[in-house]
Amino acid sequence: MSDVLDEAHGIIQCKECPWYKTCVMPMRFTAEDIRRQLQQSAPGMDIPQQADLNMQNLLSSMATAAQNSLLEGCPIFIDRLRSNPKLAQRIKEIMQNWGKEEETKT
Repeated sequence: MSDVLDEAHGIIQCKECPWYKTCVMPMRFTAEDIRRQLQQSAPGMDIPQQADLNMQNLLSSMATAAQNSLLEGCPIFIDRLRSNPKLAQRIKEIMQNWGKEEETKT
């Protein structure tokens, strides 16, 4: 009986969640977002114009790299992944085999 209640509780949690059906999304930020964060952490730091151009290139590269490797996730989804290693492994297998089913059908 406890399993049924746990399952029902999980379904209700998801349907009430603001992330409903979008459990994981790539983080979206720009080089300007990173620049603002750096300026807030080190206020009053003056950067020469040439160094500023180099810094802008570095920040753009960092933003691009981070967007390709960081995700925002629903707290409920993350909790489920942490508490159930088999679920995380199954999702990993699905992603590794993505599209292979279609190739075998044709």
